[in-house]
Parts: sequence; C-alpha cells; structure tokens
Amino acid sequence: MRTPTRRTVLGAALAAAGTGLLAACSSDSMTGMDHSSMNHPSTNGTGTPGAAPAGFVAPNGPEVAAAEAGRKPGPERKVALTATETTLDLGGRTVRSWAYGDRLPGQEVRATLGDTLAVTLANHLPQSTSLHWHGLALRNDMDGVPGVTQADVKPGASFDYRFALAHPGTYWFHPHSGVQQDRGLYAPLIVEDPKEPLRYDKEWVVVLDDWVDGVDGSTPDAVLAELAKGMGGMDHSGHDMSGMPGMDMGGMSGMGDTGGTPAGSTGPSRMLMGARSPLLGGDAGDVAHPFHLVNGRLASAPETFTAKPGDRIRIRLINAGGDTAYRVALGGHDLAVTHTDGFPVEPATTQALLLGMGERYDVLVTAKDGVFPLTALAEGKNAAALAVLRTGGGAAPDAGTRPAELDGRPLTAAQLKADASVRLPAKAPDRTVTLELTGGMAKADWAFNGRRYDPSQRYPVAAGERVRLEFHNSTGMWHPVHLHGHTFALGGDGPRKDTAIVLPGTTLAVDFDADNPGLWMVHCHNVYHSEAGMMTVLGYQA
Repeated sequence: MRTPTRRTVLGAALAAAGTGLLAACSSDSMTGMDHSSMNHPSTNGTGTPGAAPAGFVAPNGPEVAAAEAGRKPGPERKVALTATETTLDLGGRTVRSWAYGDRLPGQEVRATLGDTLAVTLANHLPQSTSLHWHGLALRNDMDGVPGVTQADVKPGASFDYRFALAHPGTYWFHPHSGVQQDRGLYAPLIVEDPKEPLRYDKEWVVVLDDWVDGVDGSTPDAVLAELAKGMGGMDHSGHDMSGMPGMDMGGMSGMGDTGGTPAGSTGPSRMLMGARSPLLGGDAGDVAHPFHLVNGRLASAPETFTAKPGDRIRIRLINAGGDTAYRVALGGHDLAVTHTDGFPVEPATTQALLLGMGERYDVLVTAKDGVFPLTALAEGKNAAALAVLRTGGGAAPDAGTRPAELDGRPLTAAQLKADASVRLPAKAPDRTVTLELTGGMAKADWAFNGRRYDPSQRYPVAAGERVRLEFHNSTGMWHPVHLHGHTFALGGDGPRKDTAIVLPGTTLAVDFDADNPGLWMVHCHNVYHSEAGMMTVLGYQA
C-alpha cells in the first residue's frame, strides 16, 4: 500500500481548515465505531461540518510562519513514533490496547529549549489518529487537531510534526481524535532548560492514568456510546454502584437487554454513579475505570524508584487520565512545589496535591531513609494508584496503603503565585470571551454556551490583545478546561497554566496574551465531555 506523504496530508489539512470539509475527532472504523454524528450534531450526521467562516488566520498562514521564525528554531531532535495495536502488561494483568510501540506510557521524549522537535508519526491503527502536544505554544499547523489544524492521519499513513520548542517544562502528548487518549496513546514530553535554576540529584517522571481499555471487553468507544445515551432523567445522586459493574440497572437509558451491559459492547457497564468529592464540588466523575495506574503499573505491582537517603528528587507529575482527578502524596515527605503546567511558581510546600486531567506539577522532595508509597488517590472514586520510592531496606507498601499526608486539604493551583520571571504583566483585558459550561450527564449534552462543538465556529480574538476567558460553570460537575497554544494566568499574579479546574456553580476568569496566531481549541479535558461537545475554537482575525 502506498503511504501518503506529509506533503499530501498537510495539503489536505490546510484545505480542510479553510473550507471546513473535515469532521473533527472522528473515528473511521472499529474496533471503534464511527461516532462523529453522535458527538458533533452540527455535522447533521454526515461527518462534514458546514463551511468555516472567512476572515481568520489559516493554520499555515504567513502570520503563523512569522511567529515560528521569531522562536528561532534550533537543532533538530528527531523522533519516530508508531501508533499500533499491542498487548500491554500492567503488572500481572495483560490487556489489548493501542499504544506508541509496546510501552505504557509511550517512550518519554526529551529535548532542550530552542530545539526543533521533528516527529514522524506512523499510523498502524485501524482508525485515523493525530498527535496533540499538550501545553506547548507551537506553530498552529502542528497542533494536531483534525478538522481544524490538519487532516486525520489515516490508517497506514504517516505525518511529520516539526516545530520549535519555545518554553521549558513538563508536557505530554496524546491524540486529539475521538477518545483515543483513554487508551494507551500518551507519553511525557520534557523540555529541559539549559539554564535550569533548580538543583537536584535525580528526576522521576510520574504519569497517572485511569484505565478501562481491554478490561473484560471494554473500550473507551463503548464507554462513550454508553454515556452518550444519557441517564434518562434518572436520579442517581444517592446511589454508588461504581463497585458493581455487572449489576442489573434495569430501565436505565443506555443499557442493553443484558442488564448492566451497554448496547454494542461485550463489557460491563462503566457508567459511574454516586462518586462524590467535596473538594471537586460534588460529582467526581462519570466513568468507573476498573484500574488506576502510575507509569502503566497497577497498585498490586508498582514501579519502584530507587534513590539514596538525602537525595533531592525532582518529581514531574502528569495526569493523563480520561475522567479522574488525583490527590497525590508521598508518604513521610513534604512536597515543595516548583512548577505547574511547565511554568515556575513561587515556592510552596504541601503534603498533597490535586491534579485534574491534563494538569502537571513539578515538586522537589528530599528523600528520607526507607521505603515510601507515592499514592494517587482517585478523588471521590474510592480507588488509588501506587508507586514506591525506595532508599533503603524494608517491606514494600501494599496496594491499599493510604499515607496520612492524603488526609489534609491538598494544594490546588488557586493557592499558587507565578514566579516573577513568568508573571503576566498587569493590563486590562482588551476582549472578554464568555464561555458558559452547560449540559449534564442526564442527557450527555456537555457544551459551551449551550452549543455542542462545531469545528466551523470561531470566537474571534486579535493578535496583540490581552484576552480574558470567563468560564461560568452552570453544570453540576467540575471541568478541567484546557487552552491550546497559549498559557493563561489565574488572576493578576496567579500561576501560568494551560489547564485549570472550574468547580460547579463557580466562575473562573483567566487572562492570556494573544501572541500565537492561528485557530486554537478550548475544551474540557474530560475526554468524554469534550467528545460529547464541550469544545470550541478561538480564531485569530486575519
């Protein structure tokens, strides 16, 4: 079979971005089903959105090229990635899934500030795919959003991503195609600072994930299909059935005749009911993931990181989950927070951290002598993931270990301040974009401003503006909102972030400088909410 070249694929992508002739985040076949019409009603069931409005910067426009030139691209760091079906060992439990090679997470990509990252993605999957570089301010045509910045990378095809690395920090990458992120298609991206001001002896990259793919016949596509049928108006607030996946849930909308099994799936129901967290403002999640992982390992067979007593360790925490916030603590240790979402903050010490999906935190710890659990509690879900820090003798903690450090109120981004070196200068906003978070689990109608995702819709911004995004959460659930291609500030001197939690019934206002032209996604980073419709596009005016 002839493999299309990057030139062919990119040409199609840019034509699509200008005319809106592609459906975003679609799935072509299955092992997954084609859920494009289910997820994006604006396509009228055809998978083809209406024509995009004129007057906006194109993803490969001269403005984008000029911004990239201003980053002064340096030496190439070449990487080859293959997205493929494979068998993964989670630590005594094997599953069939999709991954980059045969690793979970995928092989870490590490580069240096100023490098040009040159990644070739080969698609050996039965569906189209893509690569999104979460948290990076990069050139728009490399952002990896089918139907907006590029065409789908079809099965058997490849695509070359090439862009300058403008900021150091802890990042990661994953597809922006359907619910593929909730399989094994993710990996860390670490951009090192050649003038790194921190001093430490060792570094530990910790990737957290909730897992469902390949477990008892489940797939993320089947989970999405089940959730998309909604709750049928059923009141489930007082019932926690998360531990009873085979329970006959009778007349619930979305269930097949097998009782507790979603129609079209060979697996049990994964609809989570009754998961509550005061920290998250109520409802903690929609999906009963059977496993929670640290670096691809079950709590019963955890990864062990070895160090010496007194070692200063930089831990880079990444929440790659689909539907789970994690409360993280290292038994017997305080966490000195140094960065969030790649950007430095004024030092803050805590015993525990809360990470929504897509968020990252860097912390420093001074290792004590012994064996210590690094526990990631699935907030509100009565489950946890585990890894182990070993600096001496002693028995390893068991899977049910809950360090006392988890008991206090964890630190969140709202308690941090940006380091002076990256603080956004004070300025009144030139433009305010108001996004009301709407919908609910009952009808699976998650959206912004009551309108489900339409890739042809644009909220205009202009280059050089200070833009304020106001997120009004009128839903009964928390949402981690993510902005592509930029970082925003939480308040005047708040931390620089690209992903932030919006609690139910609250408003979050964030500011960013419009300094990276193109078409940029804003969406909830609960992958099931975004695929249901809680996504939109900010477009730079031409």
